[in-house]
This record gives sequence, C-alpha cells and structure tokens, in this order.
Amino acid sequence: MSGEVELAERFARLARALRTAPTPEDAQERVTLYAVATVPGCDHAGISLVDRHGAVVSVASSGVAATLVDQIQHEVGEGPCLGVIHDRFVCAVADLATDARWPAFSRRAVAEAGVRGLLCFRLFVEDDVLGALTLSSAVPAAFDDHAVALGTVLAAHAALAMTDARNRRRCAELDEALRSNRDIGTAIGILMARHLVTREQGFDLLRTASRRMHRKLRDVALDVVDTGRLPADARVAADE
Repeated sequence: MSGEVELAERFARLARALRTAPTPEDAQERVTLYAVATVPGCDHAGISLVDRHGAVVSVASSGVAATLVDQIQHEVGEGPCLGVIHDRFVCAVADLATDARWPAFSRRAVAEAGVRGLLCFRLFVEDDVLGALTLSSAVPAAFDDHAVALGTVLAAHAALAMTDARNRRRCAELDEALRSNRDIGTAIGILMARHLVTREQGFDLLRTASRRMHRKLRDVALDVVDTGRLPADARVAADE
C-alpha cells in the first residue's frame, strides 16, 4: 500500500472516529491523540477554544507538556496559539529558544514544558473561529512542509467534528428541555384538576414538593404524570 493511500485511509478512519464521538470533549481528546500519532515530529498536542465571553481556554491535551504550553500562553497573554486565533491561520515556530516574537511565552515554554518547536492552526468553520490546535515538539525544526499539510487537514477535520458534536449536544439539550417542559405542564394540569387550583398554584405545589424532597422538578412531575398525584412524601404540601 502506498504512503498516500495509507494516509488517506488514516484520515478516513479519523473522520469516522470524530463523527461518532459522543461529546465535544471526546472529539477534542481524539484530535489531540491523533495529532501525536499522525503528524511527523509532533510530541504533544493541545486544543484551546474561545468561550462565550471571548476568553481563550485550554480544553484538551495529549499530556502535561501540551497543557503547560496552552496555560503559559493564557497567563502571559501572548504566543502563537493566540496569534492564529486572532491574526492568521497557521503559525510555525522552528525554535522557541531563538524566536523573539513572544519572549515571555517562549522563555517559559522552553524552561517549564521542555518545548522547542511549535505548529499552531486556527480551528474555524466559515466565519466561526472556534480556537486553535497547537502541536509541539521537544526538538527544534521538527515540523516540515509535510507536517504543516497534515496539520492543516487535521485542523479542518477537527473543526468540523467539534462543531458537529457541539450542535448535536445543543439539539439533545433542547429536546430534553422540551420534554421536561411538557412533563411539567402535564403534571400541573393533573394537580389543577385533582386539587381544584389555578395553574400558578399547581406549579407551586410541584415546586414545593421538589424542594422538600430534594429532587429535580421534572422527576417529581414524572411521578405525578405516572400516578396522578404528588409523591407520598410531599402530599402534605397539597393540604396546607
């Protein structure tokens, strides 16, 4: 099997693995592990994402060194990871020991994480910038053009997979919220009919039962839907 065919099959397997990741966190972890296994010269890999407030946070890494690299950049407020998020798509650093672009970051990354070479990619889908994928090496000049090409493809797969996983989670959460609201509404209707109370009073009965029993509101509502009455431990609330 030629190297090109083998590589294509590896990325096909990656695409399937990422597509079946149950959560965004699983997808992120799989990307970091795959980066180390696939990109020549990569000893460590980490992912940082932009949160809803615009802050950059580390969310996944293949090990301690990768976590340190991201952590140092966030602490000093400079580094190639932040650069690809805000200014460029790809940033390669041959040797942090001699690179003068981010002195505060480079000095600490070499001393604390034992990292010399870095390769960073922006994670994005269309105009949505998710964050950055950072690959690092313990030796200088570890990443050649082939590594850059592989990393670029990997970053594209990662961004699509993470977006897909995030959207699936949002859909699941929305579906759960809708089911919960339906169950609570049904339970309130049952309590209104059983106790001849208003909708607001029915909700108060449900909420009081939830608080007294230290159970989630939806769980108490499901009991009401199943039995037609409040759980035994909370029925006193309906009689007050």
